Formats: sequence, C-alpha cells, structure tokens
Amino acid sequence: MTDRSVNSREQRLLVLAPVGKDAALIAAALGQDAPSCVACRDLEHLALEVERGASAIVIAEEALAGHNGRLAKLLAGQPPWSDLPVLLLTRAGADSQIAAQTLRTLGNVTLLERPVRVAALVSAVRSAFRARARQFQARTHLEEREAADERKNRFLATLAHELRNPLAPIRNSLSVLRFGPGPPAVPAYEIMDRQVNHMVRLIDDLLDVSRITRGKIELRKGSVDLADVIAAAVETSRPLIDAANHTLEVALPAEALGLDADPVRLAQVFSNLLNNAAKYTDPGGRIRIAARREQDSAVVTVSDTGVGIAAESLSRVFDMFAQGDAQDRRSQSGLGIGLALARSLVEMHGGSIAAASEGEGKGSTFVVRLPLGGPLQTVAAGATAPAPHLKGMQRILIVDDNRDAANTLGDLLQLIGAEARVVYDGATALEALGEFRPSVVLLDLGMPGMDGYEVARRIRAQPQTRDTTLIALTGWGEASDRQRSRQAGFQHHLVKPVDADAMQAVLASLQR
Repeated sequence: MTDRSVNSREQRLLVLAPVGKDAALIAAALGQDAPSCVACRDLEHLALEVERGASAIVIAEEALAGHNGRLAKLLAGQPPWSDLPVLLLTRAGADSQIAAQTLRTLGNVTLLERPVRVAALVSAVRSAFRARARQFQARTHLEEREAADERKNRFLATLAHELRNPLAPIRNSLSVLRFGPGPPAVPAYEIMDRQVNHMVRLIDDLLDVSRITRGKIELRKGSVDLADVIAAAVETSRPLIDAANHTLEVALPAEALGLDADPVRLAQVFSNLLNNAAKYTDPGGRIRIAARREQDSAVVTVSDTGVGIAAESLSRVFDMFAQGDAQDRRSQSGLGIGLALARSLVEMHGGSIAAASEGEGKGSTFVVRLPLGGPLQTVAAGATAPAPHLKGMQRILIVDDNRDAANTLGDLLQLIGAEARVVYDGATALEALGEFRPSVVLLDLGMPGMDGYEVARRIRAQPQTRDTTLIALTGWGEASDRQRSRQAGFQHHLVKPVDADAMQAVLASLQR
C-alpha cells in the first residue's frame, strides 16, 4: 500500500504458535505475500506487537488453551475502524471447543484446518491483508474528514471574526444616532439597524453550526418563565414580521409555565420558527404562536398561513442547510440552518420538535415540547435595571487598531456620559495610562504588533494599574477565547459588534 497513514509495522503478519520454528515455516511458505512475519513468544508478546501494528494474526489453537478470553480482551480495545483479521490453525477433522469459542468471541476469524495447504494459507493471508488495507483506507478517510471538519470550523470562526470587525463601527454609528441630541432619520435608521442585527444573527448562526457539530454549545440553564422567553423571541422577530405586513397572534396561558432552560437559546428557537414563518408566508399573512400545558410538558406551536410543506419534504425540514422549493425565491435567501439549530437546541433541553402541514399552499405548524421545570424563582423586591446613563463614570480608554470602530465607540461613550480617549495601538495605550489614568480599558485583542493580551499583561504588571478594569473587545467569541482572555487578566469579554445596551449594562455594573 502507498497510503501515507500505513507504516511498515502495520503491514506485518503476527504468528503465535507453540513451536517457534512454525513462524519461520509460515514465513517461508508465504514468501512475498507477507512482507514481514513476526514470531510471538506468548500472548503478552502478541499484545505488544498488536499495539505496534499488524495486518493479520495467525494463531495455532494450542497456543490459546486456557487463554481464549485474554485474546478477546486484547482485541476488544481496537478503535472503531479496526477489525484485525485472525487466522486460527485447528486440528484436522475436529470441531474443537477452542475453535468454537474463538468464533463466538472474536468477529473476524478464519479457520484453517491442518495440515494446511500452502495455497490455502497464501490465499487466506492475502484476503486478510486486503481486508485490513480497506480498514486502513477507512481510517484515513475518517482522519481526513475530522481534519476537514476542523478546517471548516476554523474557517467559520475566522469568517465570523472578519465580518464582525466592519460591523462594529456600523453598529456604533447607529447607536450614536440613537443616543444623539436629535432624532435619527427614522426610515434610514430603522433599515440600517434592522439589517445590521440581521447580519449579526447570521454570523451567530454560522458559528452555532460549528459549535453544534463539535458538541461545544453549553446551556446556561436557570428557572425561567416560558412567557418571558416567547416575549424575547417575538421582540427579535417583530421587525421581519412587520416588514412583511403579517398579523401576529400570541396566545399564552394564564398560569406561568416554569422551565429549567437557557432563556437565550430557547428564545433563539422560537425566533427561528417565527422567522421561518415570516419568510415563507406571503405578505399580509397570519402567524400564531401559542403555548399551553400538557401534563408535565410545555407545548408551543408556531403556525402560519404560508406556502406549506410538501409531504415528501416534511422529513427533511430539520436537516442542516435544507431549503424549500428551489423555484421559490424565498428558498434562495438565508442559510438553511435555522430549523436545524432549533431542533438541536430543543433536544439539548430534553424536548422535541415536529413539523406538520396539510400540503403546499396550506400553511405549516411547528410543535415544540419541553419538560416543565420546578417553581419559578421570584426576583427580590427593589431590584433595579442598569442605569441608562453613565453619569459620573470615570475615564475609559479605548484601544483598537480599527480606527472607525474605535472612534465611533468613543463618540458613543461620550454621549452616554463617560470620559473616553481613543488610541490605536498597544504602545500608545501603555503611554496613555500614566497621563489619562483610566479606570476602565476597552481593549481589542487582535491588534498587530503588540496584541491585546500582551497589553493586558503589561497593565497588570504595573502596580498603579493592577486594579484597572480590563474589558476585551474582539470578534472571537468561542468559550476557549473567553477563557484565554480571563487568563490574561480581563474581567469582561464583549464580542463585536457590541450592542450598546450590553455595553451600557457592563459599564453601569462597574459604576455601581
């Protein structure tokens, strides 16, 4: 074989026989059909050689007397792709107990009755080597597919990072318009704000695909009211629904339905379902989201008067990258991952999701079932929301090599009451510490030259700035990225483009 993943040790024939010269005889009989034939003294020696690599094993049944279970245990530790062939030499004319037990306990066994004809032995070894070669090819395929998945995940993460950077100054500018002294030009502002939020959601969905395939999504569960989750989903999807002039009906029970759930992820589920309904319903249609209790479950239905789903497509609507009718222009928009994400997130919550439709043109209904949790936790009296204005906030230093992002963020912070200074590289940031004396540093991580991690380490190393609050600003938002920023000394990690309200909440919490 020329496969780069198969080394010479893996192309060996291991022989375990009571008499050592048997291995030499077998090697002589096989000739070029077994490039390397290794005689094993006992099962321990065989186990060591199997670990090093082999294409097949030849064993005389006498060598297994009293040890058959040990061979089964040895081979049970093979990786999923491996099924090492075993050629068992048996006594002539006898259905021995050892042979029968070996067939029961080992999967890939060929019995060769002695005296073995050379042609039969050569044929059996050739077949075993060919079968093993196919296993090595399967291993290579799996390795190349895991490597391709890793490249895809790295690409998606890098793409998200690169897309977030230009979105940051756009969102900052929109927030400046929102908080500025005069009202923004309403139509233009609302269009830009809506489209930026849509872009951010698309980026988040792309990353979620990668996280789900790698099992990296972590739920932050707590006691939540289903009504609050649905309200958050409706708020997210409302611009898309209103833009299509749809009528939305929300029907909730009088009783509170408590869930042990991640409210953000669950809101994402219902928002995806509402977005899907809005997308596949002609303008002026009707969409309904309703919740009810069924025994120990909360049931949420999202229905619409849209194009419906053909019977043959119902089983595929939750597949990743699945789209509707290719002739429908609506199927050419979006990524085709919203419903797949919804199913994965629902199942992570211990629930189920199903789709139903009476056919094309007759609308569709999605039903989500979730296990009810314990009693809802009440919020303590006197709890207050974050301050809407940073009045009295001390100095904030913004460090970002993206000048548009840095400048617009500085303008935004000035508008909401902070004293902000903007610099564009790590060296200038360190120089500004002594003069400006910021209490908070908003620090981009991916700067050229001296990156944000190095700047943070140097800030922490100086006694006069050791207690300065460090907030990471970055397009990288994986759990590993957050862990790395914490290890570098950052107290907070904000992912670009940062929502103004989220930024305000973090800074207001520091103020309090």
